[in-house]
Amino acid sequence: MIQFEKFVLDNGLRVIVHHDNTTPMVAVNLLYDVGTRDENPEMTGFAHLFEHLMFGGSVNIPEYDTPLQRAGGENNAYTTNDITNYYVQLPKQNIETAFWLESDRLLSLAFSKKSLDVQRKVVCEEFKEHYINKPYGDAWKHLRQLAYTKHPYRWMTIGKELKHVEDAQLEDVKNFFLKHYRPVNAILCVAGNVSTEEVKQLAQKWFGDIPSGEKYTRTLDAEPEQTEARTETLVRKVPIDALYKAWHIPSRMQEGYHECDLITEIMGNGYASRLYQSLVKEQQIFSNINCYHTGSLDAGLLVIEGKVKEGVTLDAANDAVKNQIVLLLGKGISEAELQKAQNKIESMIAFEDMSILSRANNLAFYELLGDAAMINDELTKYQKVTAKSLLDTAKHIFRSQNENTLFYKAEQ
Repeated sequence: MIQFEKFVLDNGLRVIVHHDNTTPMVAVNLLYDVGTRDENPEMTGFAHLFEHLMFGGSVNIPEYDTPLQRAGGENNAYTTNDITNYYVQLPKQNIETAFWLESDRLLSLAFSKKSLDVQRKVVCEEFKEHYINKPYGDAWKHLRQLAYTKHPYRWMTIGKELKHVEDAQLEDVKNFFLKHYRPVNAILCVAGNVSTEEVKQLAQKWFGDIPSGEKYTRTLDAEPEQTEARTETLVRKVPIDALYKAWHIPSRMQEGYHECDLITEIMGNGYASRLYQSLVKEQQIFSNINCYHTGSLDAGLLVIEGKVKEGVTLDAANDAVKNQIVLLLGKGISEAELQKAQNKIESMIAFEDMSILSRANNLAFYELLGDAAMINDELTKYQKVTAKSLLDTAKHIFRSQNENTLFYKAEQ
């Protein structure tokens, strides 16, 4: 059971405090309720660009990293389709440095042409390196566009196209910041050997005077239910063929989400999984294969992807995957198989909870979902999954009309 306390500042900033006296370090996690799903379809990539800009210096502090490193701290950030998260870990005695730095860039981020030019160049290079020049780099771009027709999950975190980042103007960037980077749209979690009273004083001192901003109300295009299977074929200069298949699954808070997570565990996570044992080890149709899901706050995707062995056609590989799904739907899973997957999830949760950084991150995330206390209910939700509920969910997910297939062919 992870214990915590929480309070809200007058400007709407939600603050969570998790006390742990076993560590000399403290984790400070600041989560902003903005991701790529909140972008203008004609100006995508801004959420991720902002993750970079937040390290470009403020009006008062030219460099974010230098004072943090002097205080013995380290930091990082990440952007998803749903959130942008910043985190710092540093010795407890220097905790105020983290509050100073985080509050300062929230209040006084330096919007300079130089900073935008530098970070835009970094993001553009990242786009080219990982999504244009890298083998199979554009697979997810096409898979998203195939699976989503309306919802903003149809573009990648880094953006829909390179031009959107290249054309980003200072005024556009500033407006995005003022809309989303406000105390009322943020959750601060502090974990370590700290008291709630101490965190209250620091939060009030450093964040209390920052204007709350307007609460961002999300109105996104709902993705219509898919009514027929979709396929696309790409031909690229890659060494071997690859197969990507995706099915729509429930959102993070809907019934069936935990069943989907366990399905991916059983079907394709690791060497003991069904897909690996049958299609890689025994039949040698794929050189590697994985099954996972996107974990999105809105309705996400369950994905099976694999590199096809030389000499095996993509059609044969696709049929082999379909046969494994037919086997799952026809025979279901055994109690032993379910128990093994649940045990693995339990181990993963326990391992995650060992790190105060993970605890701080997760507490903020569950607070975003509705209540940080849900962090303590997560394992129970997995344990409540039965072989029948898992099979019922699988039958709903793996409907033929819910299927998206991307054939990624190597140029001959």
